[in-house]
Amino acid sequence: MLPMIRKTATAAIAALSLATALPAPAHAWGEKEQNALAALAVAGVVGTLIYKDQQRKRAAGVSRQYVAPRYQEPTPVYRQPAYQQPAYQQPAYQQPSYQEPARYQPTETSGIYATPAARAFNSYTLQERRRIQSRLSGAGYYHGGIDGAFGPMTYRAIMAIAGDSTGTDQVSTMRGAFEFYDTLLG
Repeated sequence: MLPMIRKTATAAIAALSLATALPAPAHAWGEKEQNALAALAVAGVVGTLIYKDQQRKRAAGVSRQYVAPRYQEPTPVYRQPAYQQPAYQQPAYQQPSYQEPARYQPTETSGIYATPAARAFNSYTLQERRRIQSRLSGAGYYHGGIDGAFGPMTYRAIMAIAGDSTGTDQVSTMRGAFEFYDTLLG
């Protein structure tokens, strides 16, 4: 507030000093000429005040121009991690164990894999087993993949076709199962 009052007082004093310093013939001018001269004097005083204010700000390091902020990437700070000695653990010796290699055929000793139908089926070659499955599929009893492996779908198909034709008693013995498969292959 105080700098504003000081500026106004300085401007008023400058305007009065200019008004009294005008030569006498200027008083003889008309009102418009006198007003134009007074406006020029006030403009000069205000311009001087603005110019001096800008000089003062420049000297103080303050600028009125807008300067876009610039991004300055932070400098990375590397800190060495604290080293901790790991606790030593004696490696444990393990006795190597031997396992039987996995076999292609199921190792179950009960269920459908132990039936005479399964044992007889698995005694045929891979091509013959695939041909049996394709014959079962062609008759509409088997809906699985033709892979030559005996599984639940093959067992159900064999039991269904045997039940519809000769009866399931035929595939309940090894001799009957071989006769049944030979009929399918023939």
